[in-house]
Amino acid sequence: MDDNTLQRVRLTLTNYLEENKCRKTPERYAILEAIYDMEGHFTLEELSAKMEQQAFRVSRATLYNAIHLFIKLRLVVRHNFQQGTRYEASFQNDNHCHQVCTICGKVKEVQAAQVAQAVEKMKIKRFHQTGFALYLYGVCTSCQTKINRAKAKNAKTKTKNNPKK
Repeated sequence: MDDNTLQRVRLTLTNYLEENKCRKTPERYAILEAIYDMEGHFTLEELSAKMEQQAFRVSRATLYNAIHLFIKLRLVVRHNFQQGTRYEASFQNDNHCHQVCTICGKVKEVQAAQVAQAVEKMKIKRFHQTGFALYLYGVCTSCQTKINRAKAKNAKTKTKNNPKK
């Protein structure tokens, strides 16, 4: 994460807190910085561990409340993947696609400029679109390789057990 992004994210939070007369707690800012320091998707448990690693313990309730606020401010996005709920920093990353393996649950972000252009051009009545996330489900190459090996092994076993007469 670059310093410019962190400054803009902190400013977004500060402006919201001031406008809504909320307390500007060090916990909120520490959690936000930890999120923007993490790479990719993360769980609340991973975020909590990162906070402890930085010697900044926060309660689970504080994490949930902060995440909820950051989602509202569009600083964080929540994803419901096969392996559970994951979060990711989303400042200026509203439009993106995920490949999700339906076997192992592995998630990979992919750039799909044509998809982004098509979605941005869509006109939806009585709706102001501000971003999108697309999930492409399928089988990753690692799982496909395992499936192919298992099929080949089963075919060999059947041939050995049932030789042609």
